[in-house]
Amino acid sequence: MRFSVRMEPMIGFCLLLPIWMAGAPGEDLPRVVLEHDDTVIRESCRIMIPPGTVIADRNVDGVLQIVGPGITVRFEEGSVLRGAPAGSDGDVLTGTGVRASRAPGLQLVGLAVHGYKVGLHLSDCDDLVVRGLDASDNFRQRLGSTPQVEDAQDWLYPHSNDDAEWRTQWGAALYVERSKDIELSGIRVRRGQNGIVLDRCDGGKVFDNDASFLSGWGLALWRSSDNTITRNAFDFCVRGYSHGVYNRGQDSAGILMFDQCTGNLLAENSCTHGGDGFFGFAGREALGESPPPEAGWDYRDRGNRDNVFLRNDFSFAAAHGFEQTFSTGNQVLDNRIVGNAICGIWGGYSNRMRIEGNRFQDNGELGYGLERGAINIEHGSSNWIAHNRFEGNRCSIHLWMDSDPGLGDLPWVRANHVGCRDNTVVSNRFAHEALVLHLREAQATRFVDNEWVDVAEFLRGAEEASLVRELGAPQAWAPEQRKILGERRPVGAHPEFSGREHIVMGAFVPWDHAAPMARFLGPMGDGDGYEVLGAQGPIEVKLEGEGFVCDAVPEATDKARRLFRVRRTGDGIGTYRLSVSGQGLDQRFAGQLGTTTWHTRFFDYSIDPREDYAGWLAEAEAAGQVLDLARIDLPFGMGGPRDLGLSSELSESGPGADHFGVLAETDWVLPAGQWRLETLSDDGIRVYVDGALLIDRWTHHGTTPDQADWDQEQDGSVRVRIECFELTGAARLRCELRAR
Repeated sequence: MRFSVRMEPMIGFCLLLPIWMAGAPGEDLPRVVLEHDDTVIRESCRIMIPPGTVIADRNVDGVLQIVGPGITVRFEEGSVLRGAPAGSDGDVLTGTGVRASRAPGLQLVGLAVHGYKVGLHLSDCDDLVVRGLDASDNFRQRLGSTPQVEDAQDWLYPHSNDDAEWRTQWGAALYVERSKDIELSGIRVRRGQNGIVLDRCDGGKVFDNDASFLSGWGLALWRSSDNTITRNAFDFCVRGYSHGVYNRGQDSAGILMFDQCTGNLLAENSCTHGGDGFFGFAGREALGESPPPEAGWDYRDRGNRDNVFLRNDFSFAAAHGFEQTFSTGNQVLDNRIVGNAICGIWGGYSNRMRIEGNRFQDNGELGYGLERGAINIEHGSSNWIAHNRFEGNRCSIHLWMDSDPGLGDLPWVRANHVGCRDNTVVSNRFAHEALVLHLREAQATRFVDNEWVDVAEFLRGAEEASLVRELGAPQAWAPEQRKILGERRPVGAHPEFSGREHIVMGAFVPWDHAAPMARFLGPMGDGDGYEVLGAQGPIEVKLEGEGFVCDAVPEATDKARRLFRVRRTGDGIGTYRLSVSGQGLDQRFAGQLGTTTWHTRFFDYSIDPREDYAGWLAEAEAAGQVLDLARIDLPFGMGGPRDLGLSSELSESGPGADHFGVLAETDWVLPAGQWRLETLSDDGIRVYVDGALLIDRWTHHGTTPDQADWDQEQDGSVRVRIECFELTGAARLRCELRAR
């Protein structure tokens, strides 16, 4: 049933006012009580939602639907538009809270919207104003990565959005598309995946917002240009990070800018502790990976072009503080770029970029190989690096070109790429750097009027002859002055969070360091480990499941961090449920544990298992080392069995990275019921249950999940056998059993 609400103004002469003024005084607007799905608003009003109301979007077309121009909708204090009960898991949320299309001049003020896949979806709404929105607790994926092991399924891959893939796959608190001259301010988002998304929006103003502690993007722009984005907080928008274990980021970012965004001003925003602080990419259309929009399309200078990044904070990222790839003419001015794990700025195939007046400090601690330090520019030309301060970075400036045959055939590269050349480094100061300048096939680099103090190494590379060095004192530089919108000052507002160690990932989102959080840690000895952070007062832990016990870990227990372990005491494999509650804390978990032993063989091989399976098996049975393991959860990464610390003998003489195999067998004692086997593999895997081949991915592939179901007709034992091979690159093997 569709509810259409039409109101007459309480004061008749309001009809004579201009559209933008109609109903501006909130108390003069007619009142609507919102209690039903598919409520249509056609005129300005104020909305009251009774406390405790839950309204699901059953038709997936929006609970509150706004139609027509010049409408103002104000929400009374305490009104909450909620699509699912409070505490619902984020990955089960569906529908849209507010939907408006072709509603120019729309004003939305004071709304709280929770429990939907998309909080607000607004299309073709030129001159839109959204103010005072709380769009927390909307959709977020359940993350497969744990503090111990990264799960490659968590990567986002935001390279396609012409068909609204971002919204349909990952949701958003506020999604605005095809709208000009919008104004968004006073918006708050927590405990979600994506905050504010601008899809083909030009000329907008986005200021004084706070979309932080999310698992995707604080602000995402797709084909959006000439916007002013100032004084916002997009902090802790991150996934794929476990301090001291792995630093991946997985395409999360404080600000994401994809596919030909031009002329935007981003100033005085705080984008700390993200996967990247800022992540920009030209787009598949710009590169020529997808068909051009018209015949004779000019690929020159396509991409994220002529954007200005002024006095932002791009610090403490899991990967890069600032990444801009396949782009031209961007200006990075007077920013704080500190403590990023891989590098401060990544500028692959970036040309005519102006990097000036920034502070680079302590970047590159966890860089990957030669990608590390403050500034890394691959295949970039005519870039201007001036008046920056470098201190404590693994490498100040790394410029290079290498063989890139796949990209070299793309139309963008053919139109724009001239090699790594004509880059200028002028009037910078380097202090306590491991290496100042690293050049690889970099031509005509100019190094002018710089100074350095206490650096371990000045130049590395074979381009000494092509390096133009002119000595002199650095010249003075005055930061650029611009009018900045907004009253907030988010940059530097939280010095207590300095450092990446404050990134703590939960099952859905990073910890906000305000409310307490419980999280699964992974295997802990002979059981499953759990952690509670930030709880005040007593914690109640309830365990359900026959044959299980839950123990506190007293030697690691304190007021700030409490550890628990669930152990199996019964025979065979069983499932358990765990609830953790306390002041501000109510979380639930489920798991499986079993008293089983995997007889596991690790071996090197020379026979390709894809070409001669029988020969590979024979080679395996005659070689290698055998260990008994309690579970199969082997995060080899770029290493091999010898790098996992499973035994001293294996560490000394076991297989290293690449071309190793694993054979593992066990007997599972299971009660009758429906069971599911789940695996994560890189590379080939086969799994047999009582001789039946249930999983067969005998290929060279990246980290890939598989699952197989079977019915256990009666209590009893089943024999499980895993065969796995690794060719080259990263490796991963995990096998888990779940009750269906």
